[in-house]
Amino acid sequence: MQHAVLDRYLQRNSLVHELEPRLKLVAVLAYILAATTLPMQGWLGYIGLALLAALAILAARVPLGLMLRRSAIALPFVGVVALSVPFTRGGDELWNGSLLGLHLAVTAEGLWLFAGILIKSWLSVLMVGLLVTTTPMARVLYALRALRLPAVLVMTIALMYRYLFVLAEEARRLYVARESRSVGKGGTVWWRARVLGGMVGSLFIRSYERSERVYAAMLARGFDGEMRSLEEPCWRGRDTLLLAFWLLLLAAVVSLGHVLPSF
Repeated sequence: MQHAVLDRYLQRNSLVHELEPRLKLVAVLAYILAATTLPMQGWLGYIGLALLAALAILAARVPLGLMLRRSAIALPFVGVVALSVPFTRGGDELWNGSLLGLHLAVTAEGLWLFAGILIKSWLSVLMVGLLVTTTPMARVLYALRALRLPAVLVMTIALMYRYLFVLAEEARRLYVARESRSVGKGGTVWWRARVLGGMVGSLFIRSYERSERVYAAMLARGFDGEMRSLEEPCWRGRDTLLLAFWLLLLAAVVSLGHVLPSF
């Protein structure tokens, strides 16, 4: 499952695949920073960032449609979190009404902010997805540690990635076991919620017990909390030039985004 879902395009030969992992990580972080600094109505900047992301995906020889579908998964979650923004932002009212005694009003500024949050989140997830798709997780973790991220946080990310697929398989077995013991379409909503709660509790207990066994095994083998690798990537002069060029492009796009609202 792991190789089929996330590691399918890791072995391709492209300019993006060959880049130093620290360069790719800094480039993605700079891209996210550029997206967050754009104003609400800086649509020229958003278009520029989308074009840069599309060019990077094409340079990586990864299907553009696949990356768009993967990144769109985050939109419902972001939309739910930012759902209150159109109602809480002051400005010109486009709609107003009442719900349970509360006065609600949708403003134009709130809608602009809501759309900006969605686009910024989508672009950020798109570039992070490209990083994970074109860079082995071991190299991503090396880049994080090289940028002085705390070792405990890097190790947490590594273990989460390693055992995410184990937990998914465990959840699938629990689901199959429940279906094999159920007759018909099931009971009421309350019954389904109670069964689901039991499955989640069982999965949590199994995960907790597994984590204790894994930690004990790691300590028995001399684990001291620090990740080590036999192969360390080398930063070259070409990487510095590419990073500088990428930062200049991002600066130009952000500048265009700040100029557009004045028209």
